This record gives sequence, structure tokens and C-alpha cells, in this order.
Amino acid sequence: MTEAIDYSQSSLDESLCSFSKGLPDDCVEYTISIIDSTLEETEIRQRLRGVQSSATALTKKLLKGYIWQRDSLNLNITQYNGSSILYGKSQYGDSVEDEWLIVYIIRELSKIHPNIWIRVVDTDGQFLLIEAANTLPNWLNPEVADFRVWINCGKLLIIPIEARDRQSPKGKPTQLTLENACKFIQQKQSELLHSPLIEAEAFYRLEKYPQQIQKSLHHALITIPRKVAYIIRHDESYISPAIEAFYLRDPIALRPLQTLNKDTLLFAPTDLITVSVKFTKVGYAQLCSQQFTAPPVWTETGQSQGAAQAGIETGMKLTSGFEMLVADQQNKDKRQVREIRMLLEDLESGQDQLPTNSEIQKWPKSQDDELWLDINFESFEQELEGKQKKQSPRSSKGFGDRGAQENLRKIVTRFEDFLNDDTAGVDGAEFLDDMDYDDTEDEDVSLDEAQFAAMMKEMMGMSTSEADAVNAIRSPKCHGKPESTVSSSTHEPSKLSIRDDSGKTGPAQHVNSPISKMPTGDSCSGSDEEFDIRKNMEGMEHELRNAGVLRLNPEAPLREANQQHKMIDDHSRRPEPYEVAGSTPTEDFDEEIEIDMNLAKNMLESFKGQAGMAGPGGNLFGLMGVRMPRDEDPHTPTRNSGNTNSIMPGREQ
Repeated sequence: MTEAIDYSQSSLDESLCSFSKGLPDDCVEYTISIIDSTLEETEIRQRLRGVQSSATALTKKLLKGYIWQRDSLNLNITQYNGSSILYGKSQYGDSVEDEWLIVYIIRELSKIHPNIWIRVVDTDGQFLLIEAANTLPNWLNPEVADFRVWINCGKLLIIPIEARDRQSPKGKPTQLTLENACKFIQQKQSELLHSPLIEAEAFYRLEKYPQQIQKSLHHALITIPRKVAYIIRHDESYISPAIEAFYLRDPIALRPLQTLNKDTLLFAPTDLITVSVKFTKVGYAQLCSQQFTAPPVWTETGQSQGAAQAGIETGMKLTSGFEMLVADQQNKDKRQVREIRMLLEDLESGQDQLPTNSEIQKWPKSQDDELWLDINFESFEQELEGKQKKQSPRSSKGFGDRGAQENLRKIVTRFEDFLNDDTAGVDGAEFLDDMDYDDTEDEDVSLDEAQFAAMMKEMMGMSTSEADAVNAIRSPKCHGKPESTVSSSTHEPSKLSIRDDSGKTGPAQHVNSPISKMPTGDSCSGSDEEFDIRKNMEGMEHELRNAGVLRLNPEAPLREANQQHKMIDDHSRRPEPYEVAGSTPTEDFDEEIEIDMNLAKNMLESFKGQAGMAGPGGNLFGLMGVRMPRDEDPHTPTRNSGNTNSIMPGREQ
């Protein structure tokens, strides 16, 4: 940790002012300040150097042999608004554990140096507040959270809203600036909010440290060229960029591996040895989860069975990652690539030698259990549902261990608390106080029946003449026509016959349709527009059925006209209340049940399109109590299948 400034002043000012809004993806930003107006600038810089020295000593003590996914913790002294601060920014890639490890280290630094004040954010903003979202006050929302959250003496402290904000008409807190936040800490330090509940939730993931540091590593026996083993032995951290180059490969990066000439490769598959290599669990999972076709020069390697073959496959992937890392010109300016090239030049010049077999035999050969890679999805669902099931000693070491159960139980509990929150409105989760909502209420909505009827006529495309014709055949009590005339009309709603997809016809009031639910129109208790609406809906349904839109099974054959008339005559009587349209009480249900094939096909396609992830199709099946099997190919090879060309299911190259 040197005092050199790695960031330009303009970019630093912009980053601090925007407070994480300009951060790249998978990046965490942290600053350490000494807020004391009585200290001179030289004394502040001296104390910051002491913090740097403590950070170096602490990382050496805790992170011995640790492998970062991308960037490690880095603290550099720089200037901001005429004051010296320690500033750092680290990319953690896919390893979220690296982000929380940085938070753990800087929190430990705050315990060693009580006079420092720390702020930490990532791409999502105030991720510590996100962790403690269920315990935050209503006013502490993302719009006003910038520069309010600080770490001091290992505690999480929050700058409250000012009294003038509470007394303002809108009651909305103003956004803080860094200068105002520092002034508040200097002048009103005793008014800082410290909630043990918020702190416990925000730092919940830190409870497993420092033990988690070594638990995040994995040792495996793999077969690699002696030259690759020499490089890894020199610096184990080189393995992370090599895995990333393999994991994020593209067709251009794969070009050096397509050769049949081993002499053109920097790491040819010759002089292979089996050694124990240390990975991060994230990196090892990235290697094992990839489906990767072996390069042509690797097809000549011997075939083995079981763990030996898995070691060859993993070694082939890692070696390919080193080849793509060093050969790609886009990586030539990276520190690790420059150092690897220098090591290769030392080998070519004879300044250094490859390790001999006797030296390699002295290296430790350790191999960890890989059960943590296996996830039993049935156990996963049981954990989510909070159910416990007796497991064998082998399975108890896998997914369902105490840590996984505790994390899942915490997630499920938080989700249930959210669902059972009676204070939540129709808009879902509410993070803002009442002061952020408009005090004006919606006026009562009234419905003009005449206007509604006119709108329905216009929507149905009825002209004025058609509306007058409909009015001419309205109910007898309203228009003075004999009741018998209306009852014999073919337009009588109570006698309307509708043909279903199977060709059966029955009275409309016994069909599950909107028409059957409308009033019969035998009296004038309703408005004059009821009959118009009913008439329009009859016409709409008739047109839709003729067009085949309401047909459940599009492949069902249409009945002949004479069969339709016969069925109409057979069902001319009015069914009893317990009867189904087109059937009798004694009718057997041996006929084939019609299924909405379109709906079934769409739901299955939706479920398959989720690719094992959560989605609307799976949610609907779950609500209906249907457990769908995993969409897996039984012919997909596994890690121990012994096929080098098709290694692991996962992302295609």
C-alpha cells in the first residue's frame, strides 16, 4: 500500500460527489477520513499513514494464502476539498465474499483507530442499509441516504434528519453533502443514531469471519503442464485471472487453442504432472460448471476414470485459461500478465529452472471434498419451505448444513414478514414516509348509466338505427308488447342456445359465460340499457365463437348442420339446476375430457423457457400444487463420464 494516487482528482471528486452512482459493476468503494478540526493537515496525513500500516499488517495476518477474485483491498492517500483521506476502490467480480471481506477488514480498522470515520458503498449504493432494510425508519430511503451512514469504532452510525426538515411543510429530508456530513459529525457527534438492531442486520454476514476466509478456498488435485505448475507455485494469485479468461472467453480468445502444432502454444500439454492447486470456491465452480470442447492438442492425452479423469479435465480448462490470458493482446498491460511473461522469459534464458520431480514430491497434496458443489433441489425446496428431513451423513455435509439452513430461514422469514405486513399498500413495499405522498385524496367516482350505455354502443359499433331497432324489441312491460311475443322471440336471453366446442348445444344460462350471468330482463327494475348490453354481448360471443376464438380445442372437428339441429331439439327442455348444459343426471362421463391445448402448451413452454430459474410458469404451477420435474437431458455427460470433449453441462463456449 503505497502513497501513490491511482485515481485522477477529477474522477475522484465525481465519484465522491455522486457516491457510487458512477461505479462500474461488481465494484465496492470505501473512504477513510479523520474528522477533527483541531488537527493540522500534516498530522492528519501522518495518522492516515498509520492506518495504512495497520491495514497492511491486518491483511497479512488474516489473508495468508488468500486468493482474491479480482482486486484486493487498496488504500491510497489522496486529497479531497483540501483535506487528506484514504480512498480505495476494488472490483470483486462474481465473488461477493471478497466485498464482505473488505467490509470486515475496514470495520476491524475502525476498532483499532477510533478516530477514523469510514464510508463504504457499492454499485447498488448503500448496501449496508439494503441488508437492514426491514429495520430502517421510514424516512431513511435511498433518496436521502447518501453520506448519512458511517462506521466508527466498529459501530454503524447514521446522521439523522435536521429539525428544520421535520418542521417543513412537505417534511422531506434534504440530501446531505460530504461537507455537511463532516460538519455534523464535528459539531453534533452525540446526536448520531446508533441502533443495535440495524447494526446487527447490516453486519449479519460478518459474523462468520474470520473463519470464513479459509472456508472460501478449495484444494483439488489436477493434471497440468509442469510450466503451469511452476507459475502457480510462484504466485497462487495468478490462478484468478486465468480462470476469468477461461470463463469469459470469446471466439477471438479461442483462436490460439485451435492449432495442431504444440510448439506454437505457450503452455503445451506436454510433461504433465498431477499437483494440488488451491482455488477459490467461486473460481473452482466456474471451471467445473463450464461445457468446454477440448482443444485439438489435448485430444491425445490419455483417458482415465473417476477422479483422475476429472483432474485431467479441470487441468485442461485451467491450462487453456492461462494460454488465453497471456496470448490475448488486450491483457498485455495487466500486472499479472507482465509478471507471467517475465517468468517465461527467465525459463527461456536459463535464469530459472522448472521444478524437478523430487521437488514436486515435497509439495503438499491435499484434496478437499466436493460435496458443496452438489445441490439437492428437493432439499433446497424443503429448506425454502422450512421443512426438516432426516439426511444421511453424506448429504448433511452438503447443501443442508447449518449455515445454509440459517441463511435460507432468514430469507424466508423476511419474505413472510413482508407478506404479512399490514401497513403495506397496494403499491407493494413502502420505504418512504407518509410525508413523501401527496395529501390530496381521489374524489368519489360516479357512474352515469346512460353515458356508460352510450359508450358500450359506441364500442360495439352500433349505429343509431341499430340501437332503435333494439329498443323496439325490449321487454314487454316496458314497451307494452304481449309477453307471449317476446317469449317466442329467438332473441330471448333465457332461451338462447350456445354450441360448445364438442358440438353440444344447451341453454345459455347454464353455460359459464358472461351472458348467463346477466339479468333476464323480465322486469323493468333495471335501466333500459340492460337489454342493449345483453344484446351486444350475445352478438359479440356469437361472432367470437364463429371465428373459433372461444374454441378450447382447435383440432376438434365441427359437427354437421343436421347433428346440430338434432342436438338443439334434444336439449330444448330446460335443464334442472343440478344439470350441466348438454348432459343429463344419469349421463356417464366416459367421454374424453377436452383440454385447452393452447393454454397447456403455452404454460409448458413458459415453464421450459425459465431454464430452471424462477418465473411465472413455475409460480402458477406451484400455486396449483403441481411439482414439475427438472428439464434435464438424460444423455448430458457428467464430470466423471470420462469424456474429455464434453466435460460439464453449463454455459457454452
